[in-house]
Amino acid sequence: MRYAIYFTPRQDEPLARIAANWLGRDPFSAATRPVEAVGELSAAEVAFHTASARRYGFHATLKAPFRLASNETEASLRAALDDFAEATPVVTIPRLVVSQIDGFFALVPQAPLPALNRFADDVVRGFDRFRAPLSEAEIERRSPDSLKPAEFRNLCQWGYPYVFETFRFHMTLSGRASPQESPRLRLAIDSLFAEVLQRPVPVDALTLFVETEPGAPFMVLSHHALGRRPARKTA
Repeated sequence: MRYAIYFTPRQDEPLARIAANWLGRDPFSAATRPVEAVGELSAAEVAFHTASARRYGFHATLKAPFRLASNETEASLRAALDDFAEATPVVTIPRLVVSQIDGFFALVPQAPLPALNRFADDVVRGFDRFRAPLSEAEIERRSPDSLKPAEFRNLCQWGYPYVFETFRFHMTLSGRASPQESPRLRLAIDSLFAEVLQRPVPVDALTLFVETEPGAPFMVLSHHALGRRPARKTA
C-alpha cells in the first residue's frame, strides 16, 4: 500500500469534472466512465493518450507516492494532515495554462508563483517522517542514471527527484506524445479546458490518495481543507 499527498479540486468543481471526463475516471469514487471523442480525436485516441494519467487521477503532486514508515499509521498521517491544513493559508493560482513537459501535456501556472513553491516545499518537509526509505528497487525504477545531480540527490533524500529547486507544479493530462501526435492532442485539450481555465484556481486543500496494491488506481482517501475549517473526510 502506498499513500500520496496531492492537490486536486473538490469533486464538484468544474475543473475536476472536466478532467474526470477527459481521463475517464473520478478518483473520488471507484467509478470509471467511457472517454468520449474530443475535437478531431476519437474516443480510442483519447483513451490511449490518457491511459497513464488515468491511474493516478487528476492531481498535482506535492508529496509523491510513498510507503508508510513503520512507526506511523494511517490515522497519524491523517491527523497530521488536519493539523497542517488548519495552519496553512490558501494559495490562489491566477491562471492555469496548457503546457507540454517532456512530451506529456499538463496544466501549469501561467507565471511563476513563489508562494505556491513555498507551500509545496513545506509539504515535502512536513510529511517526510511518514515516508519509509526507498528500497533499491524503488530507486532503480526512477532510472537514476537519467537524472541530473540535483534530481538524484532529491530522490535519495526526499524520495522524489522533483522537489524544491526542481519542483514544477503541474496537473497531468496525458502520457508522452510524439511530435506528430502533439498538435492534435493539444487542440483537443485546449478546446475542452479553454473556458474553465479562464478562472483562478485556489489551492485550498491537501488530498490524501491511496494505492491499495501495486498497480491499483490511486483513490482519494481524505480531503483536508486549508485554513481554519474542518477537514472533509470522504472515507
